[in-house]
Amino acid sequence: MEISDLTRAIAAATSVAASLDLPADDAIVLHNSNKLALRLMPCDVFARIAPVGHEVSQFEVELAERLAGVGYLVAALEPRVDPLVYTRDGFAVTLWTYYEPVTPQVSPDDFAKALERLHAGMREVEVDVPSPRFTDRVAEAEAIVANPDLSPELADADRVFLGSTLGSLRRAIEDRGAVEQLLHGEPHPGNVLSTKHGPLFIDLETCCRGPVEFDLAHVPEAVCEHYPNVDQGLLDECRQLVLAMVAAWRWDIGDEFPDGKRFGEEFLRLLREGPPWPTLDAAARRLDGL
Repeated sequence: MEISDLTRAIAAATSVAASLDLPADDAIVLHNSNKLALRLMPCDVFARIAPVGHEVSQFEVELAERLAGVGYLVAALEPRVDPLVYTRDGFAVTLWTYYEPVTPQVSPDDFAKALERLHAGMREVEVDVPSPRFTDRVAEAEAIVANPDLSPELADADRVFLGSTLGSLRRAIEDRGAVEQLLHGEPHPGNVLSTKHGPLFIDLETCCRGPVEFDLAHVPEAVCEHYPNVDQGLLDECRQLVLAMVAAWRWDIGDEFPDGKRFGEEFLRLLREGPPWPTLDAAARRLDGL
């Protein structure tokens, strides 16, 4: 968020907390891009804030409740208040339990086991959870690429290349006819916490239906090596698709991802280079090394 929006968003979150008898005299920014994540103190609550109309907070809250009800590995909503989406000054605010990190990152084996358990839990609740298909997320990326008003800095040749790549990969993955189920949508390392309760997944707004390889395309290679029965050909296509989707989002005129344009340029270059397709973490490390 821009500084002006950031200040208003923090004020909205602290105001919501105070109205619920959660003392919040201080707010520590944990993450700031299109959405804001805060640690509110001294109540020690994790708050997620997004502009109203640019979030699916109600879906995230309902899904978190269902998954917690069957004992699966997601961060819990803040137990001292009602599990609701609170709106204030044009922002949607959701309140969650804050977990102190135990280690900087989750081991690949534990990560894979946790993701496998999350997928099992999602199969239990998916009948009652209307959710988009992964192709809907691809369509959102395609819409950004196709509309110069949404991606004005994207060069014409790159626009044609990226649009063609997104469309052909979507069709190729669909043509495989793989079993689909409810997925996290973006289970990259930034969305899994190492806690004393074990690994816990956060940020369920991106949940969608698709093959498990679509989720695995977001995780490090070492995690995939511990996940059972992976279709390597499908995983390769999903990795390429995820690179193309992330590239599209970085060219969105409204994108606020830090250093987003540089990521967009690098991911386009990786797509043009061809296989082997890097994992997202490997691509990010490569960019940091440039």
